[in-house]
Amino acid sequence: MNSSNIYPRAFSHIGITVPNIEKAVAFYKEVMGWYTIMAPTKITEESETPIGKMCMDVFGKGWGSFKIAHLSTSDGIGIELFSFEKTKEMKPTFNPIQPGLFHFCVLDPDIETLIAKIVAHGGQQRMPIREYFPGEKPFRMCYVEDPFGLVFEIYTHSYELTYSAGAYDK
Repeated sequence: MNSSNIYPRAFSHIGITVPNIEKAVAFYKEVMGWYTIMAPTKITEESETPIGKMCMDVFGKGWGSFKIAHLSTSDGIGIELFSFEKTKEMKPTFNPIQPGLFHFCVLDPDIETLIAKIVAHGGQQRMPIREYFPGEKPFRMCYVEDPFGLVFEIYTHSYELTYSAGAYDK
């Protein structure tokens, strides 16, 4: 492998399946402030269009239809929401030990206000706000859950600042 081809790739987007796409778009727009790039749109299983072919490549056959919406964070990261006609109105099982996506993280220096908005809109705070460097640096974090059961984390400072300072050394 040529070492000149090794460089950090940028993060483009994350896909999330939710039980009710309209409620999810409203939550993420109102609470997180994310921009709606494409409102919920219905996609039907078929093999005549590029999107139909692509979805069959990814999902196989028998999925019927789904709704999809695209949102964006302030730094251009895409949030792709899916709601299949077969998606059940249930929360996912939280199991961080199982391989797979555990959580994502957002940044907000006003962590208390964001947590209050999440809770006011049907989500929950999963833990107290914690400091990485109590009394020394203002780096704080908290795990929360959206109204659909998706667990995510909030940091007050960037990933690089938090971990370059040796967050686990104390």
